[in-house]
Amino acid sequence: MKNKTHFGMIARRFLKHKMAVVCLVLLVILIVLALLAPVIAPYSPTKPSGKFSSPPTAEHILGTDKIGRDMYSRILYATQVSLEVGFLATLISTVVGVVLGLISGYFGGAVDKAIMSFTDMVMSFPYILLVLVAAAIFQPGKWSIILILGFVDWPGVARLVRGNVLSLRETNFVKSDITSGMPRRYILFSEILPNTIAPVLVYATSVFALSILDEAALSYLGMGVQPPTPSLGNLLNGAESLSVLTGKPWLWVPAGAVIILLVMCINFVGDALRDALDPRNE
Repeated sequence: MKNKTHFGMIARRFLKHKMAVVCLVLLVILIVLALLAPVIAPYSPTKPSGKFSSPPTAEHILGTDKIGRDMYSRILYATQVSLEVGFLATLISTVVGVVLGLISGYFGGAVDKAIMSFTDMVMSFPYILLVLVAAAIFQPGKWSIILILGFVDWPGVARLVRGNVLSLRETNFVKSDITSGMPRRYILFSEILPNTIAPVLVYATSVFALSILDEAALSYLGMGVQPPTPSLGNLLNGAESLSVLTGKPWLWVPAGAVIILLVMCINFVGDALRDALDPRNE
């Protein structure tokens, strides 16, 4: 009953953010459309189905690309790929950051110093430079980008979790567990971790949005998801030409609009979630 009341209070706080509610609905619609791409896409995303660089028509509502592939179908599949990259990269970075943050904050001493020194070393490199170098070293592809982004974005999560653990370690309920001889696994994963989930969840939304942008940037540069597999980043490749930018907007505007919409919606939802999970906001 207590959990129901708590979740109800969080939901009421979230619903006060009207823009975030609208963005959540839009985000759910985009995710559903992306997941249903194999069902609702009228054409194959990798095979020509019309004239080259044809403008929007009744048969191809978003036109075709430079080799005759349906842009609407490619946008659906590209959104699916970009969301998959963003979600899995966020999942990896969050798991790695949470585990290292828990260990560092709880055990302290030499363990804490070693983990935080390594974290500081990773954070000392310019983020985009680190991503570009890693992408240049490994073979370009979807899974390469997922792993690169996943293992580059974890330091922020680790520092956040460590700070929360250092605070929670001094609370009475954790001290009583330590005094009573409770197993470390129980203290870490049943007492400390549940009280750290809220800030981690909020931080993960920003990592999710950043991962989608990073995938788009790397794929645009040819270092991410490789054609013919569509992603929102490599769909923007056509925008390199001035003639396409000015005369064939259907080749790049839809992909750019979806990227903007996804990142904006995720950030608005993350901001509202932060306020909703803050107990000081009544």
